[in-house]
Amino acid sequence: MPSESNPTSRLTTEGPGRAPNRAMLRGVGFQDDDFGKPIIGVASLFSEITPCNAHLDRLARKGCEGVFAAGGVPQIFGAPTASDGIMMGHQGMRYSLVSREVIADSLEVVAGGMNHDGLLAFGGCDKNMPGCVMAMARLNIPSIFVYGGSILPGLGPDGEDVDIVSIFEAVGRRQAGKCDDKTVHKIECEACPGAGSCGGMYTANTMSSAIEAMGMSLPYDASLPAVSAAKERESFLAGRALINLIEKNIRPRDIITRKSLENAYTMVLALGGSTNAVLHLKAIAHEAGVEWTLADFDRLGSKVPHLADLKPGGRFVMNDLHRAGGSAAVLRGLLDAGMLHGDCMTVTGATLAENLGDVESIFKRKQDVVRPLNRPLHGTGHLVILHGNLAPDGAVAKVAGLKTTRITGPARVFDGEEVCFEAIQKREIKAGDVVVIRGEGPVGGPGMREMLSVTAALSGQGLGESIGLITDGRFSGGTHGLVVGHISPEAWVGGPIAFLRDGDRVTIDAEKKVVSVDLSDAELAKRKVGWTAPAIRAKGGVLAKFARTVRSASEGAVTT
Repeated sequence: MPSESNPTSRLTTEGPGRAPNRAMLRGVGFQDDDFGKPIIGVASLFSEITPCNAHLDRLARKGCEGVFAAGGVPQIFGAPTASDGIMMGHQGMRYSLVSREVIADSLEVVAGGMNHDGLLAFGGCDKNMPGCVMAMARLNIPSIFVYGGSILPGLGPDGEDVDIVSIFEAVGRRQAGKCDDKTVHKIECEACPGAGSCGGMYTANTMSSAIEAMGMSLPYDASLPAVSAAKERESFLAGRALINLIEKNIRPRDIITRKSLENAYTMVLALGGSTNAVLHLKAIAHEAGVEWTLADFDRLGSKVPHLADLKPGGRFVMNDLHRAGGSAAVLRGLLDAGMLHGDCMTVTGATLAENLGDVESIFKRKQDVVRPLNRPLHGTGHLVILHGNLAPDGAVAKVAGLKTTRITGPARVFDGEEVCFEAIQKREIKAGDVVVIRGEGPVGGPGMREMLSVTAALSGQGLGESIGLITDGRFSGGTHGLVVGHISPEAWVGGPIAFLRDGDRVTIDAEKKVVSVDLSDAELAKRKVGWTAPAIRAKGGVLAKFARTVRSASEGAVTT
């Protein structure tokens, strides 16, 4: 290949002065002619910590084979991951959002420090995906993301499909006396039957779908199952495609644009994706230098219908979407409907419309997973950006599958997730209450924990449709119910949520896009008199670093 094929790595390998550098590379197998080839960083987020990532080493090796086949030299390296599902419900969840930043930093350090000509990344668990794409946008070298794929459903006690959220909700049913320990144990043993990310339209599948729509992964990447030969073939093809990107000099910032971000969020809305998409797409836009605000999410949400009957609010999981035609078929349907920008460049070196030219629209297939456009589950987006005197800088609600999208009720205020969960276990939350969990924001947590244990327990007790919940923390993609997260400003920096008291009348109105308390500005100001910001909870380490550098949830909770 000509020297243009390794424009970055030759800073490390070219000329007499780089003999020591080449000597080190010879120690890991480089030959003379390898120094003129593109050197590709292959980031494998493999770990035995979580089923989401337990198979990524195999996929990364297939990616390396693809790089070799196309004339490049891969250098595989590890990057950290942490499991949201296992960290849920305790102090470990404080590290979840932090891990997104650590992953982005790790990929940047290795690929930037080694002067890699391209970056191929394999991720599975929730924060892997945005973390990898954020690093790609920072580095702006030709890059492709490969999703490890979704887990297959397990078999429940009555022959029903179960997944990770099934066991969280079973805990709540057990507390309510609606099932016994034997049933809980059965679901526990079947919820995760093998490798792959959580099966519903939770955060992992939400972000893989968004990234495919954005153009940063190959067609069908989001929906191919983890345990399939098709996913291994895709990994090989991604390695080959990356060399093509280098030859054409197509970089992430050529792909991540306002138009492609619109495509990404349109896909999220159509599929009924996680509230975390708002945080992560905002963060990716920030790293790519693309102007993007909460108003952009709101603008798209007003015109994109919710079509996919996927968990947590619906009946199906990602494997069902794969069987129905896959993520590319959904994109083709949305493109034909005029909801996507077909002229956006993608990692194939072709536009989105060109990639989908031979794909059959999901709306032309006989299937029940994705509703036709004239019969949506909800006529507008299921994710709603709210404002009001409790969230002057914005908040996010998820209304997928809800019969009721408005509540006014007395606040039940809890400083932290644990004390709220204890109250739920004691059956102290009643229909009509508005639960308030504060002190869980990016700074306050620190780390902005997800509240799945709380929301799943409430759903298991049969309160999912009869209470409201607001928090300056986050929600898992597995959460459903009338819940509002990302309240900004958060309590720890003096946001209005810090001054709520038990019994205050709180309103959540997703139709009017309002979250508010029935107090005057003067009364809120009076309650704030004498308030001082509390000290950061973490005294050192990565949590303290995160708390000192993180921006508001309304800005994507990025660190600067």
